[in-house]
Amino acid sequence: MKYAIIKNGGKQYRVSEGQYLNLDHFQAEAKAKVEVTEVLAVNDGEVKVGAPFVKGAKVVLEVVNEGKDKKILIYKKRRRKDSKLKRGFRRQYTRVKVVSIVA
Repeated sequence: MKYAIIKNGGKQYRVSEGQYLNLDHFQAEAKAKVEVTEVLAVNDGEVKVGAPFVKGAKVVLEVVNEGKDKKILIYKKRRRKDSKLKRGFRRQYTRVKVVSIVA
């Protein structure tokens, strides 16, 4: 099974062809092709590890849509201080499909 490890937005993702994943939000039209050249490792029978990136490797992604994740609630309370804080957060993402992995 062919897969690659890519870097996007300070995070690392293990991707394979045909997979859908949610990346940090970036501006792109739907059905647009995006190339990621920050490939940390590729496995296509043999493992190629970059230092820090694999030379000549790229992952082609197709933008599906944009959206927001479920709300994450942050609640902090300090006992006996009458101090509490409640906040919510919804991460914006761009949903992409992995079209091909070129090593």
